[in-house]
Amino acid sequence: MALGLCGAAVAAALAAPAAQAGQAGHQGRDPEWALTGTGTDARFRGLAAVGRDAAWVAGSGGTVLRTTEGGRHWRDVSPAGASGLEFRDIEAFDRNRAVALAIGEGEASRVLRTEDGGVSWTESFRNADTRAFYDCLTFFDSRHGLAMSDPVDGRFRILSTSDGGRSWRVLPDAGMPAAQPGEAGFAASGQCLVSAGAKDVWLATGGAETARVLHSGDRGLTWTQAAAPIPAGDPARGVFGLAFRDRTHGIAVGGDYRADQASPDAASVTRNGGRSWRGSATPPPAYRSAAAWLPHGRASAIAVGPTGTDVTRDGGHTWRTVDTGSYDTVDCAPDGGCWASGGKGRVARLR
Repeated sequence: MALGLCGAAVAAALAAPAAQAGQAGHQGRDPEWALTGTGTDARFRGLAAVGRDAAWVAGSGGTVLRTTEGGRHWRDVSPAGASGLEFRDIEAFDRNRAVALAIGEGEASRVLRTEDGGVSWTESFRNADTRAFYDCLTFFDSRHGLAMSDPVDGRFRILSTSDGGRSWRVLPDAGMPAAQPGEAGFAASGQCLVSAGAKDVWLATGGAETARVLHSGDRGLTWTQAAAPIPAGDPARGVFGLAFRDRTHGIAVGGDYRADQASPDAASVTRNGGRSWRGSATPPPAYRSAAAWLPHGRASAIAVGPTGTDVTRDGGHTWRTVDTGSYDTVDCAPDGGCWASGGKGRVARLR
């Protein structure tokens, strides 16, 4: 189980009978989002699906919410004194334990952890290097995880924990490829760093001449790189989100996040663990910031962005828009519970 892989399961509406996933819907039906009332206008780019009934969201103004009732009620569990922080990623081990990442230059980048459902939080990392800007985090299991920063001294910086996020250390960068001029990660959906299995992790980049996906098979010590055929060559373009079904099959989504700019090649796929990427034959029609695999169908996945939700049933080669609502990120749980979140307090559950 890779807790940082935003997309591990989906509702039966896509590829299995309703009884199998425990949600409404029939085999083959297009997914439908059911909005939930969060009572806030925060923008939630951080999302962790625990199950059909439980999820965490984290976002602007230091806001963290938690539900254990399928979204019928959300509890504000924001850390005390965090109103000046921008949370962009949250990874949950269960209903009570979660790790949240705040982004920004210098000390704005922080990691906080809770073990009691958000009643109390402990700050376990505060970035003291003004050159670093942390974007995303991921966990391989309940103990081992990584966080990534934009390049420092010409290389992406990786932070590691082996105790569930209670403490962190910067990994040596000798095994990290040199960054391209202007290259960085996008703190847009919590999916610029994702993992699958016990040791494999992928890092998505943009802002440079070529969009890249970096891969490590040893929990961030050494990395290889591959170009992704997604729009690049501008600070607003690149790979924004990754989703891996296993160590081999992956999807990359992105494009140009500016609303007035086209993103004709917003998705690509890999079948060899990220050693090479191929553009989707029929990609989503616009920029997408996040994706999730739907394991009940194995070849099915979902992608979201500001202009809609798309579904693929052939492993990411062709996509079809099924919803025009705005979402920034999507995450699914092993029991089939799938959630999406975005601006103006929007959080929805797949039904």
